Amino acid sequence: MQRYAVPWFLELKIGWTIIVGSLIAFFGAAFGSAGGVGAGGIFVPMLTLVIGFDAKSSAAISKCMIMGLSAATACFNLRQRHPTLNRPIIDYDLALIVQPMLLLGISIGVTLNVIFANWMVTILLIIAFLGTSTRSFFKGVEMWKKETIKKKESAQHVKSGGGGESSGGEINRSLLGGPSEPHKVSLAENVNWKQLWILVTVWLTFLAIQIVKDFTDTCSLAFWVLNLLQIPVAVGVTLYQAIKLIRRRRVADNLMEDTEDWEVRTPQLIFCALVSLLAGTLGGLLGLGGGFLLGPMFLEMGIIPQVSSATATFVMTFSASICAIEYYLLDRFPVPYATYLTVIAIVASIVGQYVVKKWIARAGRASLIVFILSTIIFASAILLGGEGIVDMIHKIKHNEYMGFEDLCSSGGDEELTRRLAF
Repeated sequence: MQRYAVPWFLELKIGWTIIVGSLIAFFGAAFGSAGGVGAGGIFVPMLTLVIGFDAKSSAAISKCMIMGLSAATACFNLRQRHPTLNRPIIDYDLALIVQPMLLLGISIGVTLNVIFANWMVTILLIIAFLGTSTRSFFKGVEMWKKETIKKKESAQHVKSGGGGESSGGEINRSLLGGPSEPHKVSLAENVNWKQLWILVTVWLTFLAIQIVKDFTDTCSLAFWVLNLLQIPVAVGVTLYQAIKLIRRRRVADNLMEDTEDWEVRTPQLIFCALVSLLAGTLGGLLGLGGGFLLGPMFLEMGIIPQVSSATATFVMTFSASICAIEYYLLDRFPVPYATYLTVIAIVASIVGQYVVKKWIARAGRASLIVFILSTIIFASAILLGGEGIVDMIHKIKHNEYMGFEDLCSSGGDEELTRRLAF
């Protein structure tokens, strides 16, 4: 495996393609981090069509950028408090329900990606993206209307003298549901260390399984044993967290306390786990991180946009990092370019979080996050779908085979690692 003896930035060849690609990556990462999606649907077409990387390198570099984006956003959100409840903005309870099933689903999706023909993947991608972006957009419109009504009521209340002189910022904080002066705590107090440790343990377990799988033959006994081993890990952690939440909810109900941002009920937890599994499967199948489905799902559960965005990005940190590590071990991308573009994504995500947070606080509209989410998903559908259609037309013209592939064929190992979609 090649390693660079000189500083990575000396290996870069700066040209107009890198400059344009950097600008696209910056804005894609900034809005993607704010919306709670990884922006892989922006990164991959940019790397392929603008900079000119091949499909394998584009997928690998994109995952590195998503890892940097998600990690930087998660670090930013570790210090943030919930706008309405006295708790962190990252919902660790929800993350523990989502993360194991997401990782399991992605592993299933990667296998299906090898079996399915490219045109099938393209059609599924367009349907999934257009469906989720449309649903998210109408959710944002609904939220916008409610916020407009609240703004008018607050303005009328101030005008009538009911609240005295009140600044626009105080009105906006009221609209967002938060207190006038948010309670501030230290970073150590703002992190749920026990749940974070469980999440890291699950991440390490899945990472170890993926690494060991690289040394086994596809469809061998060891290959299937390692694949099946992921099921008890994911299901066990999800059941543990679900039972814990249900018991805690019963205690809260008896005490007439409202300590959750979403309704903790058995059907709700089952729905969350199944959609997470579906998000992972579609993410692995389509070569994405699953955030395009997690964000809309969180909104459907009634979770406010700020928490939805922070939690979705936090969960994607685990899935994207596994993929980036795997690609690095397989030497699938040029380290200098991946490092440079990852730094761009990190800086952009921090800027995006800061700017959007100020924007929302000033406008008093959390629905802006929902519109960013739907826009990113829709743009990804157009870009990735268009790229897939072009590839499909090329294969039709050259009479290439477009049917199902054999996972256990001689090229299965290479194809499986080539399409690795964590």
